[in-house]
Amino acid sequence: MDADRTPKQVGTVWGLLVLNTLGSTGAETVVPLPRSLIQMVTMGALVAAFSLALALNLRLRVRASAFLFLLTLLLVPSVIASADLQSGFGALFRCARLALFVGTLWLLSRWWDGGVTFVRHHIRMYFLVLCTVAAGALVSPGAAMPDLYGGRLVGALWPLTPPQIGQYAAVIIGLAVLLVLGGRTDRRSAALVIVPSLVLLMLTHTRTATLGLLVGLTLAIGSLTLTSAAARRFFSWAVLCAAVAAVVFASALREWFLRGQSEENFSNLTGRAKVWDALLAAPRTIGEKVFGMGLGDKSFDGLPIDNSWLAVYHEQGLIGVGLVAAVFVTLGGVALLRPPSLARACAIFLIGYCALASYTEAGLGDASPYLLHLAVAASLLAQPATAAPLSVPGPPRRRVPRWARTSEVT
Repeated sequence: MDADRTPKQVGTVWGLLVLNTLGSTGAETVVPLPRSLIQMVTMGALVAAFSLALALNLRLRVRASAFLFLLTLLLVPSVIASADLQSGFGALFRCARLALFVGTLWLLSRWWDGGVTFVRHHIRMYFLVLCTVAAGALVSPGAAMPDLYGGRLVGALWPLTPPQIGQYAAVIIGLAVLLVLGGRTDRRSAALVIVPSLVLLMLTHTRTATLGLLVGLTLAIGSLTLTSAAARRFFSWAVLCAAVAAVVFASALREWFLRGQSEENFSNLTGRAKVWDALLAAPRTIGEKVFGMGLGDKSFDGLPIDNSWLAVYHEQGLIGVGLVAAVFVTLGGVALLRPPSLARACAIFLIGYCALASYTEAGLGDASPYLLHLAVAASLLAQPATAAPLSVPGPPRRRVPRWARTSEVT
């Protein structure tokens, strides 16, 4: 319907949401940016996104969405746990940010129709972010690959960490590959996105993003093999190339994967396991187990948690863990029930990537890129809006004289 065509300004709203989730911490930039300034920019982007989405949807038309309903419910334990201010006033501020974030997604849900519109917005916006990373590497290679991060690629113009860059690169690579297989873009346009993004992914040495890309694409392309000859050919060639690479470049791949770490450090997940054990062993009251400690900076005793499930348990309790699990069960179940299609394959890729990354990355319980990835998956799984059937006027009624309206003969 004409009223439900996606306005171009929706892409602007999505870009502002992406800007909000970039964060304010990371490597040192070429031009030092005060953290307070970055926070003002990111929070201002969220306010602008909500305002613009509201202006585009003044009648507050939204689509029924189990995904957004579960995110709205996630606000309940967040507010309850943050109300006692154990985590400071910052917890309430993060609750307001999450509410504004979810509210913006509700306003955008009007245009969720099972198409790839939001996939294109997602690719464009994160590719722009990667362009700033590449520009920073060209301007100052030393700042872009500092010794502090072991020579891994970071954001030199905007403070971005290697896992962030790897995540953005892996997601848009996977989505671009699927668009090519689905015939929704040409190979040249896709190559302009895939090739530089793949280079940046390799320079970040991000294992989680690389595995997430491989696993997500395997699941997504596997869902297309029964109906797409292009998917079958790509899958066959990919398996063959992977087997050859595993034999020929085994030592180089192992060295890249270990990143110079010892076997003990690798098995300890770079120290993450120690933080996880300490978090689970910390004493908690019944209320803290159920509702959590309140929204924080995803850290425990000053160390990053780097696990979405434990971060949600720490901040939003068992209720939060249950709601996040319900998000994956709902999206995954709907995806399995849909017939094979490009939209379904893209949704499976995003769900699979987020599920794998949740083991070593935090963010599923707060406004983050991972929630944006899952929002795109929800938009792909939404049923297209059907136009209301036009009412057909009936045949004109014949006027019957008053004297002939009775069947009795006198």
